[in-house]
Amino acid sequence: MDTIQKHQSSGAAWGMLLLASAFEIGYALSVGGSQAFTVLSWSAAAVVFFLLTLYFLSAALRTIDVGIGYAVWAGVGSVGAAVLGSILLDQPLTLIQAFWLGVIIAGVVWLKLADSAKLHGQA
Repeated sequence: MDTIQKHQSSGAAWGMLLLASAFEIGYALSVGGSQAFTVLSWSAAAVVFFLLTLYFLSAALRTIDVGIGYAVWAGVGSVGAAVLGSILLDQPLTLIQAFWLGVIIAGVVWLKLADSAKLHGQA
């Protein structure tokens, strides 16, 4: 595979990983709203989001290294669930928590940059 094809394949994989992360956020919020799977609508949404996140994560991991992909997926999912949980579910989010969530996002960005360097033969 030439460099352009690798770059395009990697771009699609990262897009799938971001989709998986978005579905992970939906899953986490749905589980929270399901009240231990006692609310049918939230429980059904949780199952759908769970299946979607697994599908897109597995598709992304065909191209992205498992350790990097999983770390990004978990990081984006965690931050998204914390932020949206604060907004939509009235869950508290302190300044120190927001700081550490920012650290997670910085780590995700650096992981993506490290993956780009690997693709271009710089690492």
